[in-house]
Amino acid sequence: MYVVEDLLTTKQVLDLLKVDRTTIYRMINDGRLKAVKVGNHWRFPRKNIQDLIAVQDVPKSQTKMQMKSILPIHCIAPIQDVFAEIADVGSVTTSPEGEPLTHISNSCRFCDMIFSMDKGRQDCIDCWKKLAEQSSVRPQFVTCHAGLQYARARIELDGELAAMLIAGQFYTSQPDPVEEKERIHRLAGRYHLDEKALTAAAKEIQVIGEKRQKQIAPWLEKVAQTFEQVTRERAEFSRRLKKIADLSKIDAED
Repeated sequence: MYVVEDLLTTKQVLDLLKVDRTTIYRMINDGRLKAVKVGNHWRFPRKNIQDLIAVQDVPKSQTKMQMKSILPIHCIAPIQDVFAEIADVGSVTTSPEGEPLTHISNSCRFCDMIFSMDKGRQDCIDCWKKLAEQSSVRPQFVTCHAGLQYARARIELDGELAAMLIAGQFYTSQPDPVEEKERIHRLAGRYHLDEKALTAAAKEIQVIGEKRQKQIAPWLEKVAQTFEQVTRERAEFSRRLKKIADLSKIDAED
């Protein structure tokens, strides 16, 4: 026996489940949806609808959220810091467009100097964006605009790339002195930096061999997977809060 206040109208159910009237009748017939007749109209137990909302997959077009609002920066930033220190690399979390969502952890002085300039920052962002375009799902180290190595691990939400965890700021082998001098001269001119200071900072860039890179790549993926799980749980929590708010509006209308 249902109390009238615990029953929803067909229109209310249509609005909540985001389906058409034909689908509602099909769900009644196959038992997925409980319904009772009140006069000539179908009424639906509120609890049944709430249970369906809790388990149904919400369409991506209706649940896509800005990563800056859904990604718990205050949670992932300290983890990123620890990862960067243990792996002894620079690390940052960005959007698929390359925009940094966190500060850069364990950043080297060479990269700090370039990133401090507007044009340098934009060149870094453009390089990070290219990492999002890689066809490989696994991290692959590539050379950035400043001549250093970087790789990314994907952070997905609803099956789509939502953010990237990036690690880098090192050489894979000792650079040729002549080529490095020419590169630093070019970078100093492009970003209006003091060439002697940039040269001194370049001497602090560490060299990481292939064996070490192979260690960093799986670490990078594991940390990214942790961020992905935290983000997914937060997104699901936000969706449920929205559904509760929708049900509260129905209560106010009754």
